[in-house]
Amino acid sequence: MQILFLTCLTLGLALKQSLGVFSASQLDDWNDSQLLPTIQKLMKGYNRYLRPNFNEGPVEIGMSLDIASIDAISEINMDYTATIFLRQRWTDSRLVFPGNESVSMDGRLVSLLWIPDTFIPDSKRSFLHDVTVENRLIRIFSNGTVLYALRITATIACNMDLTKYPMDRQVCSLQLESWGYNVQDVVFYWTRGNDSVRGLDTLRLAQYSVESYYTSVSQAVYETGLYPRLVLHFSLRRNVLFFILETYVPSTLLVVLSWVSFWISQSSVPARTCIGVTTVLTMTTLMMGSRTSLPNANCFIKAIDVYLGICFTFIFGALLEYACAHFCTLQHQTISDVQRDLQREFDESNTNGAIPLVTSSHPSKLMEQSPKQEGVRSQSISSREEQGGTQPLKGCSLSSIKDISRKAKSIFSVENPHNIDRYARTVFPLSFFFVNVLYWLYYLFI
Repeated sequence: MQILFLTCLTLGLALKQSLGVFSASQLDDWNDSQLLPTIQKLMKGYNRYLRPNFNEGPVEIGMSLDIASIDAISEINMDYTATIFLRQRWTDSRLVFPGNESVSMDGRLVSLLWIPDTFIPDSKRSFLHDVTVENRLIRIFSNGTVLYALRITATIACNMDLTKYPMDRQVCSLQLESWGYNVQDVVFYWTRGNDSVRGLDTLRLAQYSVESYYTSVSQAVYETGLYPRLVLHFSLRRNVLFFILETYVPSTLLVVLSWVSFWISQSSVPARTCIGVTTVLTMTTLMMGSRTSLPNANCFIKAIDVYLGICFTFIFGALLEYACAHFCTLQHQTISDVQRDLQREFDESNTNGAIPLVTSSHPSKLMEQSPKQEGVRSQSISSREEQGGTQPLKGCSLSSIKDISRKAKSIFSVENPHNIDRYARTVFPLSFFFVNVLYWLYYLFI
């Protein structure tokens, strides 16, 4: 039994020793043949704190972008949120190795290499995606070219001009700069010009459509020097169809609804008042709702505010029109009643042989004079005219003022108050149509 145990132990130790020798020799062959160059060989004598071409000239860094999505465009904060794939290429002579192949490294090994200090100057918030690992790519080519790609999401400021909202066109930009290296150390360039940016052509947004875009190369001037800058400019045009259905059509229909009162009898006071007040309140609610997605404190008088103001003016004007028509109707009825009473009293006085007169101080009070007194009065007036000759009467100025006031009153008085509604049925629609033509011509073509 002991002999059998010793025999098995000896065989196990021999087998373990043979396997260990085989693995070590095969690993040496793999390192020498299939993994050339190794990370250890590339990093031998490499200083990641020194940029390539140190003391030999600036490093040329090519950039390219893939716009994955533009998630949100906020008029309140005047910014947009975008997810982009940023790719940077440069040549590091210290990483040259023989052959024509490339080596893809784990993104976590980026701390072993020198990388550009590129940043987005207009970024408010940004982060690097890290699910399931940090979204980075490092690829080294045999000629020393390094490809560094990463996926980031950033909220970037965009100054907007909202004077023509919602028929506006906004021009936003995405800037890339070097944080610490100036133009003597680093030079930025787009790898393929405008073709260096992809994804904007196929981008679909909720309220906007990408109209055009282009790239440019410039320099950022700061107190510490000149720094390289790459800029992507893209133009966004807002889709106005949503706002036409959401705001313009309801406000126009409210204006048309306020005109219904012109065809309702002026005696129907509750009906016409209800239509006027309801349309005014509804228009006020619509105006408040249109401002919820816009900054509250700004110096912009927006196109939508102008249109809603026009509609509110016409709706309020329709309410005032009924107030004027109703007032003229009551005034006309009062004058008719007074004339009817005077005519009745005149007829009654004729039956008694007296002539009713209206004094200047009390128009409604009648003075009766007998025919004898009337004859004496007429004789005194004729004798006074013969004695005075061409001398003007003392009450001439007072009577002329009364004539002028009577003429002015006749001008502003309405003989038939129902004509106000009749004229409003034509004036209001024509005026609203004319104002709409001017509005759309200005904001769409000027």
